Amino acid sequence: MSKNVGVIGLGAMGSGMAGSLRRAGFDTAVFDIRTEVAQAFAKDGGTACASLAELGARSDVIVSVVVNAAQTESVLFGADGCAASMKRGSVFVMCSTVDPNWSIALEARLAALGILYVDAPISGGAAKAASGQMTMMTAATPQAYAKAGDMLDAMAAKVYRLGDKAGAGSKVKIINQLLAGVHIAAAAEAMALGLREGVDADALYEVITHSAGNSWMFENRMAHVLAADYTPLSAVDIFVKDLGLVLDVARASKFPLPLSSTAHQMFMQASTAGFAREDDSAVIKIFPGIELPKKKT
Repeated sequence: MSKNVGVIGLGAMGSGMAGSLRRAGFDTAVFDIRTEVAQAFAKDGGTACASLAELGARSDVIVSVVVNAAQTESVLFGADGCAASMKRGSVFVMCSTVDPNWSIALEARLAALGILYVDAPISGGAAKAASGQMTMMTAATPQAYAKAGDMLDAMAAKVYRLGDKAGAGSKVKIINQLLAGVHIAAAAEAMALGLREGVDADALYEVITHSAGNSWMFENRMAHVLAADYTPLSAVDIFVKDLGLVLDVARASKFPLPLSSTAHQMFMQASTAGFAREDDSAVIKIFPGIELPKKKT
């Protein structure tokens, strides 16, 4: 089996995933609209492609790590999209958080071109992506798994195979994002109340992270608040988008999601207040009358 793989999008997750593939011995080509980022990756091995069409022509498997469905549509079917140059029988692995129905439709659209498809949203953050320890929530035909399975395993510690057709992976990711968004919003609310009540922020963090009220999101994101570091590993607007998708899916089946709705409004408020591109922990900035920790010197 050929080992030619292409990665589109070298952001916080994609750069780590491409590095994992390269370490595993795959001939890894990359494309990013920031040409200097792609070229920097290739200095340590691999190929920086000048166009999506070039990437499509040389790759047996393409892993797309862009933000959303619109960007995925663009890299496939837009001007210089890779779908036109991909070989019949090659595989497109879609790692974005999208509407499951859109993912189902994309599988059919690619099948008409002779291209196999893996519905493969990801989770775990940049550090786990860089170490090959992230989680992939996948659904694909046996043929697609046969061609891309070893590459999936090179990128993730956990590759969940959730079905033999697209949709199941994206549905599970939607549910994961429901929990992630609600947990971040709840963590911010709890820390904000503690600050308002005059509790020492570091002491509160220490106690909660060793108590039953802790969550992974509290432990991870409130550390950003304590450090006063809102560098966007995952931005506020990501959860405006992702919780919006959660609500869209639930609305289609008339299923109530009161906590998700409230969390979505909190991220919307943070976005419109000017924090859209800050780390999602910046949702804490919507609470009035609190003094947030400042960077320690």
